[in-house]
Amino acid sequence: MLVDHHCHLDFEQLAQDRVEVLARARDAGVGIMVTISTLVSKFPDVLAVAEAHDNIYCSVGTHPHNADSELDVPVSKLVELAAHPKVVAIGEAGLDYFYQKSSREGQALGFRNHIAAARETGLPLVIHARDADEDTAAILEDEMAKGAFKAVLHCFTAGPDLARRALALGLYVSFSGVITFKKSDELRAIAADVPLDRLLVETDAPYLAPMPYRGKRNEPSYVVHTAAKLAEVKGITADALAAATTRNFFALYSKTPKPAGWADHTASATSRDAAAQSQVTQTPARQSQAETQ
Repeated sequence: MLVDHHCHLDFEQLAQDRVEVLARARDAGVGIMVTISTLVSKFPDVLAVAEAHDNIYCSVGTHPHNADSELDVPVSKLVELAAHPKVVAIGEAGLDYFYQKSSREGQALGFRNHIAAARETGLPLVIHARDADEDTAAILEDEMAKGAFKAVLHCFTAGPDLARRALALGLYVSFSGVITFKKSDELRAIAADVPLDRLLVETDAPYLAPMPYRGKRNEPSYVVHTAAKLAEVKGITADALAAATTRNFFALYSKTPKPAGWADHTASATSRDAAAQSQVTQTPARQSQAETQ
C-alpha cells in the first residue's frame, strides 16, 4: 500500500471527476490520502471530502500564499478545528519567497502560529518552503528550542542544508513528482541521503505530475511513479519503498487509523527486501571465494 499524504482533493481540478480519480487511486494501490487545507475559511470544503470517504483524511491551516488574509485566525481556532477525528495534521504553512503572495512578516507569523498549534495538538505540521531555506531553518530551530513538535517538509525542492538541518531536528522529508524530472539530479542526490525512516512520498495533486505525465493534471494514483523513482534512488524494491513510506506515514500522522491487514503487508514486504539485499551482498562474497580457490 502507498499513501499520498499531500493532495488537494477539494480543488476544482480534481473535484470535477473526483469519483473516477479516487477509483484510479484505489486501483493503483493508494490506500490512504490526506487532502490538505490552504485556507481556514475554506476548511469546511476540505473536511467534507474527508468525511465522505473512509480512507481520506485532512489537515487544517493556511498556505503561506494566503497568510496575510488569515492573520486573525488564532492558534486556539486551529487547535479547536484539529480536534475533529478526520483532521490528522496542521497546515500547510511555511514560507514562500518565490511568489511572495503574502508579506514575509505575515508568512513568518502564520508559520509560527501553526507550529504552536502543532505543538499543542501533537499533530504534525505540513511545511511549505520555497526559496526560503535559511529563514525556514532558522524558524524551525528557534521554535524547536521552545518545545518539540512533529513536522514534514512537503514537496521538498530546497537545498541540502535545509534537509540536513530539518533532519537534525527530527523532521521528515517528502518528495513529489519533481524528483522524476530529467533535470532533478541534485534533488535525487538529496533524497539518496535522507534516511529511509524519515522519507515520505506525495503528489501535491493537482500540481507537479511526475513523468510520464509531466505538464498534465496530477492525481493521487500517480504517486506510484514518484515512489518508483524514489525506490530506484534508494536502491530498494518498490514494495520495500511502499512499506517504509507507509510505516513512516503512520509514525508521523499517528492519529490516522491503520487499515486492517496493513501490518502483515509491511512485514512481508520488508522481509522480502531484506532477503533480496542479503542475496545481493552474499553473491559477490561467494564469487570472491571461488576466484581465490
